Amino acid sequence: MPVNEGKWDRLIRVILGLVIIVVLAVFLPGASKWWALLGLIPLITGITGFCGLYTLLGIRTCPVKK
Repeated sequence: MPVNEGKWDRLIRVILGLVIIVVLAVFLPGASKWWALLGLIPLITGITGFCGLYTLLGIRTCPVKK
C-alpha cells in the first residue's frame, strides 16, 4: 500500500481517532460503547498513512517523492 497521506493529515487522524475512542467509551452507556470502535478507522489510517477513500477519489496529501 503506497502512502497517500501527508504528515499533518496523519497526525490529525491519529489524534482524532484517539479522541473518538476515549470520548465515546467514557460517555456512552452500556452496550453503546461499541461505537467507540469507529475511532479505529482514522487511527489506523493515520498510523499506516494509507486511506482507501483517498485512493478512490485520487487525493494525495503527501509530497511526491522524486
